[in-house]
Amino acid sequence: MCFRAELRNRARTFFDFVERGEVVRVFRNGKPIADIVPIESETPSWKRRTAQPLTVKGVSMSAEFLKDRVRSRA
Repeated sequence: MCFRAELRNRARTFFDFVERGEVVRVFRNGKPIADIVPIESETPSWKRRTAQPLTVKGVSMSAEFLKDRVRSRA
């Protein structure tokens, strides 16, 4: 939580919080008027390594695709 005057006086501290991933809420006259939120990474979600790669037991998918391609040509 942060009040407008406090935001002006301690902006650097609050932006450090935001940089660490926290949300800072700004109040005026005791009412919330804004949230300062961290921006999302500019890396597209499909390029981020947030999860473990998918592994499947059994045959290789590449090998199955190649077999299917050969079958479809015949």
